[in-house]
Amino acid sequence: MNAQLPEPGADERAHSDHLAALLREEIASHGPMPFSRFMERCLYTPGLGYYSAGKAKFGAEGDFITAPELGTLFARCVVRASEPVLASLGAEADFLEIGGGSGAFAEAALMAMDAAQRLPRRFMILEPSADLRERQRERLHAALPPELFERVVWLDGPPETDWEGVLFANEVIDALPTTRFTTRDGEVYEEHVVLDGDGRFVRIDRPADVLVGGAVRHVERDLGREFEAGYRSEILPQLPYWVQAVAGSLRRGTMIFADYGYTRGEFYLPERNDGTLRAFYRHRTHADAFYLPGLQDLTASVDFTALAEAGNSAGFGVAAYMPQAQFLLAAGMQEFFENDYLALTDEAARYRLAQEVKKLTLPDQMGERFQVMLFARDIEATALPAEVMAADQGSRL
Repeated sequence: MNAQLPEPGADERAHSDHLAALLREEIASHGPMPFSRFMERCLYTPGLGYYSAGKAKFGAEGDFITAPELGTLFARCVVRASEPVLASLGAEADFLEIGGGSGAFAEAALMAMDAAQRLPRRFMILEPSADLRERQRERLHAALPPELFERVVWLDGPPETDWEGVLFANEVIDALPTTRFTTRDGEVYEEHVVLDGDGRFVRIDRPADVLVGGAVRHVERDLGREFEAGYRSEILPQLPYWVQAVAGSLRRGTMIFADYGYTRGEFYLPERNDGTLRAFYRHRTHADAFYLPGLQDLTASVDFTALAEAGNSAGFGVAAYMPQAQFLLAAGMQEFFENDYLALTDEAARYRLAQEVKKLTLPDQMGERFQVMLFARDIEATALPAEVMAADQGSRL
């Protein structure tokens, strides 16, 4: 399978070999490594992890394309859905984007907020990666008028003081280090990484600890059935703690999460018996999580029922849940598209705009594979986007 993937350059190979050597040293010193730890090291090791090093990640030059990279429509729809909340909270309202990517979302969102006269007091970007923070800063400084750029604040951790406003995260939860589990003989096992006789990474299963075992049993109770012996999948036992950490200081406002995933019943279908874990390398998807550590993205789909539970635990209520296509249409995409299309005179630009809409909304693109969940806390119902609320499919959860 790896023979079908592009070969890295010598410098990239050396970069990956360096991280792989560190992983082998840790396994040799401390024994079997939980897969969640392996994924965390591959993605976030300072200077070497996929999201912590200098390699391009997003867009045509990277390994995958996110919705904000396609154009401005996605960001403008998110802003439209946020406008009632920002208006109700007034001059003290802030906006927090978790994981700023290339800066494309922040650029389009700030321009849209300015056009709608709904600029937040601060546009905060929570970005742990120093490399990505610098790329975002350069992009926004060059693209935004000074009065907009001055509102941007970068954070390397969640806000420490209480705030009000809107929290937004696109394709963030899928990158949280996931636990892989399996069941047999009535017991829960957690997947670990060890070395074979040739020093290659291989998987083994070890008895799960109380946290992982309890999380799996909770899912089984919710599904009303036990997993069959040998069933293997992913779970995020840390998700409630993560949501509390990033959103605990948001006293009033909304949270909007967009990601690829399923309701719990769909996520843990009996036939989906090897989970959803996959790797992205130069716009190719494959299943080898051990290939070129540090050079490829590792990701798993989101259990949106688990996200709803985590939000509830953090003091938020689920206000709406739906496929991305329905969210975008409810948040004004048709209006934005028509206005942009009429304003364009270049047929090539019109074609690109139409392709952007297709990729965002068609079922086999992002329209159905991606889901959107909106949470609210201490906000009047009249301050929520009415069209989005009307499209709610939360009963599916």
